[in-house]
Amino acid sequence: MRLLQRLFARPDRGTAPQLYAAVVARGREPHWYEEGGVPDTIDGRFDMIAAVLAMVMLRLEGDPEGVPQSTALAECFIEDMDGQLREIGIGDIVVGKHLGRMMGMLGGRLGAYRDGLAAGSIREALVRNLYRGDAPADSALAYVERELLALRDRFAAAPVASFVGGELPA
Repeated sequence: MRLLQRLFARPDRGTAPQLYAAVVARGREPHWYEEGGVPDTIDGRFDMIAAVLAMVMLRLEGDPEGVPQSTALAECFIEDMDGQLREIGIGDIVVGKHLGRMMGMLGGRLGAYRDGLAAGSIREALVRNLYRGDAPADSALAYVERELLALRDRFAAAPVASFVGGELPA
């Protein structure tokens, strides 16, 4: 019996599940969809959560203390997406393929936002990744860019220990 329990037990990810839950809550805040024009759809919510998650992961990857938390956060993302896919009726046979594609999408977003931040603007990355190529009104795009950059700045000012402790800075 213990062997079965160990085989099917969830790995201990420390405080990453709490941090991930806070990321999801932040990505679901209505202002992104109202003022920011992010489509309030399954894809739009995925994209917004991925954008917030990317800002957190980019902060964590910049500090050796944050790297393990970033990895655990990615594992929480995979676990959540697995459950979401199954909930909408995706079968066991193709769940892995969908998860692989979603991880590729997250990795692509991390790269696009990292490059945009280095270049001084994430607008192009937002249009391509958050709005899937269909640019919203300029005011909506400017709103999301401003809010994500403000998040990035708050995250940069917060000690990595707070993220490792499972807290998302306000």
